Amino acid sequence: MTSPALTVAVAQFTPTEVPAANRDAVAALVARAAASRARLVVFPEYASYFVDPFDERLAAHAEPLDGPFVTHLQALAQQHDVVVVAGLVESAPVSGKVRNTVVAVAADGVRAVYRKQHLYDAFGQRESDWIEPGALDAPQTLDVDGVRVGLITCYDLRFPESTRVVVDAGADLVLVPAEWVRGPLKEDQWMTLLRARAIENTVFVAAADHTPPIGVGHSAIIDPTGVVRASIGTTTGLALADVSLDDVERVRRVNPALQLRRYTVVPREI
Repeated sequence: MTSPALTVAVAQFTPTEVPAANRDAVAALVARAAASRARLVVFPEYASYFVDPFDERLAAHAEPLDGPFVTHLQALAQQHDVVVVAGLVESAPVSGKVRNTVVAVAADGVRAVYRKQHLYDAFGQRESDWIEPGALDAPQTLDVDGVRVGLITCYDLRFPESTRVVVDAGADLVLVPAEWVRGPLKEDQWMTLLRARAIENTVFVAAADHTPPIGVGHSAIIDPTGVVRASIGTTTGLALADVSLDDVERVRRVNPALQLRRYTVVPREI
């Protein structure tokens, strides 16, 4: 018996330092995705607010989970009968710092909240100067039309354990909201890592990035064999593809790597 497919859209755009403009951009892309029958729409990291380089404005524009941005996402989810996943600059109790948060929002409210665990202190950047690291909490997952969806974000992609613990929690589809910063070989590393996480975990991966000049773009949906099912180049827009549990089951029947592995993942405080 064939399982129904979940139509997923990755939405690529460049968030700015104008929150209202970001909300308008999200609304337009959600409407386009819903018109194409998407049931899950994935937006980049920092979709609520972004400034480069980071400065005190980041904390000034941080919002709680019941603030304008998440409230807007819920209204869009209600209007279009979709689940929206997006990056949020969330207010934090530590003075002067914020949380890099991914929220999954449905018509009935917030379904999952993931706070970035691996901060981008690499390639000359120091995200930890501005961001409070996420606690090593239980993996964040939610069900969308029978598909178990898990959340990570951006730099987490470079740590295979981040995806593996989400898959161990039952995820068939891993979402990666990102602001993957441009640089030498960064586009190649982005696609290589996305495909690797899909292949080694035999899951679908859907990743949404900022457009250039800061992000690399190339948002994509990748199947459990590492095949890119849909992608977009460097412009604002959508890529859509169907996620099928039958595909996951078929790949795992041929390649039962998750069953054959001999190591588990153990959290480590640093």
